[in-house]
Amino acid sequence: MSLRLGDVAPNFQADTSIGKIDFYEYIDGGWAVLYSHPSDYTPVCTTELGRTAQLKSEFEKRNTKVLALSVDSVEDHLGWIKDINETQNCDVDFPIIADKDRQVAELYDMIHPNASATATVRSVFVIGPDKKIKLTLTYPASTGRNFNEILRVIDSLQLTDEYSVATPADWKDGEDVIVVPAIKTEDIPAKFPKGYTEVKPYLRVTPQPNK
Repeated sequence: MSLRLGDVAPNFQADTSIGKIDFYEYIDGGWAVLYSHPSDYTPVCTTELGRTAQLKSEFEKRNTKVLALSVDSVEDHLGWIKDINETQNCDVDFPIIADKDRQVAELYDMIHPNASATATVRSVFVIGPDKKIKLTLTYPASTGRNFNEILRVIDSLQLTDEYSVATPADWKDGEDVIVVPAIKTEDIPAKFPKGYTEVKPYLRVTPQPNK
């Protein structure tokens, strides 16, 4: 059964490139990105894992832990990591799950039979501190993911989790945000002392509150 936004992300135990982990214990009340790869020693995946490692400090700033998954063995992962570090000029130190029996892939519906009967698609799950799924993305095996977009979405999720705002199209951290419709216009000044602009009664814009 596919997982939907707001569902609790299932827990699991797995062997990984950094040892055996319990998913809930590993994320430890923070944010998490769990994403899958069709297999080891593949070119697009090599660039994706390298990019993730290069962005380590960006994920840390957002209190977000990253876990990758492939259906290959720990031994394959460790050999592949050497190639990734060499070719992408990085240091992969986050866990790559060895899901040889496809337990996690099936738990998170990462195998789409009409795309491939055995390989996982490029699934992305962003999971909040409450262990609920906040975002899902699915890419085909031929298309590498945009990790700047994943960071942007985490920024939006964390902001909107704390304040009664939404983020507009193409929003980036530091830009103006939208006051949610549930807030009455007369209540905006008390909640958003930086001021606001009423474009339409249903479209009220305010500076990002945590900047």
